[in-house]
Amino acid sequence: MNLIELTLAIEEVALEAGNYIMAESERFDISTTEMKGSNDFVTHVDRGAEKLIVSKLSKLIPSAGFLVEEKTSEASGERYCWVVDPLDGTTNFIHGIHPYAVSIALTEGDEIIAGVVHEAAGRETFTAWKGGGAYLNGERIRVTEVPQLSGSLVATGFPYKDFSRLPSYLECLTYMLKNTTGVRRMGSASIDLSYVACGRFEIFFEYGLNPWDVAAGTLLVMEAGGIVSDFSGNQLKVSGHEIIASNASVYPEILKIISNFMVK
Repeated sequence: MNLIELTLAIEEVALEAGNYIMAESERFDISTTEMKGSNDFVTHVDRGAEKLIVSKLSKLIPSAGFLVEEKTSEASGERYCWVVDPLDGTTNFIHGIHPYAVSIALTEGDEIIAGVVHEAAGRETFTAWKGGGAYLNGERIRVTEVPQLSGSLVATGFPYKDFSRLPSYLECLTYMLKNTTGVRRMGSASIDLSYVACGRFEIFFEYGLNPWDVAAGTLLVMEAGGIVSDFSGNQLKVSGHEIIASNASVYPEILKIISNFMVK
């Protein structure tokens, strides 16, 4: 199976998980929600979707390891690893708010080589593979060419566990509110990154995320012609601890601004 065929197979797994999530949303009871930590929620739907995904992906590359949010698999692999968020946007899901998404990435060593983000309502599926470009429902997508922050629409995510950097973040957010066309908070990092990739946002930035939140979306942005880094400009091994994603034109400006506020 070549990389294109593998990515299409990943897409089928994401679609199946999305169908499961939407079926469960019809009868979901918010009172069954569990807390993993402060403002960090999990449901039986997260775990059920992850088990489904792990089962399906295990058949695609039996030797691959898994890095999954709900820890339903702790398998390790020497060459390949699946990085999975079965329900990115759980807080949105439990309140009946869209968007929320299935995010699946495949890494080879330290490199992301395939990624799929499926918006669980079923309308949009974003796919990318190394060297092959990025796609929305099979159609090629690109980041915008907006050259300046003043013409950019910005996405972000609010801190929900790590408030140690909140003062700096709020200063940065205030600057963005005053100097951009607007700021949006979708509640799903994988969707934010997908929207940068297809040109709906120029910029996304956040801190305090995890690899499964950003892996697939990172590849989407890069294959769509954008740049992804941490707040210091490091473009390798983006973990989600810090992330900036933007089109290539505005990246130098936004990196300078965010690093001034967030890098001490």
